[in-house]
Amino acid sequence: MKRMVFVLAVVMTGSVLVSAPASADDRICRGAIGPRRIDGNVIVPRGARCRLNGTRVDGNVEVKRRAMLVARGVRVDGNIQTQNHASVIVKTRKPGAQVLKSRVGGDIQIESGGRGIVRRAIIGGNLQTEQNGGRQIAFRNRIDGDLQAFSNRGGVRIFRNVIGGNLQCKSNSPRPVGGGNRVDGNKEDQCRNF
Repeated sequence: MKRMVFVLAVVMTGSVLVSAPASADDRICRGAIGPRRIDGNVIVPRGARCRLNGTRVDGNVEVKRRAMLVARGVRVDGNIQTQNHASVIVKTRKPGAQVLKSRVGGDIQIESGGRGIVRRAIIGGNLQTEQNGGRQIAFRNRIDGDLQAFSNRGGVRIFRNVIGGNLQCKSNSPRPVGGGNRVDGNKEDQCRNF
């Protein structure tokens, strides 16, 4: 009897250690999601293409390896996080005469991938672009935290942003170009004249 209880405990423990699938509240995006509310995270799986148009996301947006995201007029309560992505574009949406800016409550983190474009967005945290091979563009955003561009190789363009924290650029090749940014903190290194 003791042996049977031990075996049952091992089997039950082993099943707990197996990696869990995505949460029931997570939404996998292949294709497009329109103006609706997602109560959880949006995950763009490996190699997929996702278009968010006026979508409200109560959690985070995660972009996986070689995936593409175009987010227009979205509202994300958490973060937009990418790693090894193909392309990420976050910008306004213009349905008719109305302009809906994309709003991200946390950070936008674009890392170790391809192209990253953030235009006319409102970001409650930081905008970070690091170790990307494609062109990186930050244009006319309002960023409550820092804008950081580190070790990008595809060119960095930073124009007309309002930044509540610091503007920091290091080890980008070629050197970033930019101007017309209003920065409440410091402009540092490669971005000190922007």
